[in-house]
Amino acid sequence: MHSPPSTCLRIARTMDPLAKQIFKGVLVAKLVGIFGAYFLFRKLNTSQEFRQTMSKKFPFILEVYCKSTEHSGMYGIREQEQEKWLNSKN
Repeated sequence: MHSPPSTCLRIARTMDPLAKQIFKGVLVAKLVGIFGAYFLFRKLNTSQEFRQTMSKKFPFILEVYCKSTEHSGMYGIREQEQEKWLNSKN
């Protein structure tokens, strides 16, 4: 048998605050992710030293950065960086 409508309504009301909290949590997580990606990109875009550190520790992140700059029409950054890093070792 089905529950009376008032019971279903009570369950919906008790779930509503939980749903709101979950929504807020997801929203905050997405905003943190967006701002984190923005600041990471900005740091990569302005600091050669940071790019070199990222190439050693997290090469996949630097690869994503290089591909995104190539998609925007800026080519040759990766090659210039690698040449500078090789020259600085010698």
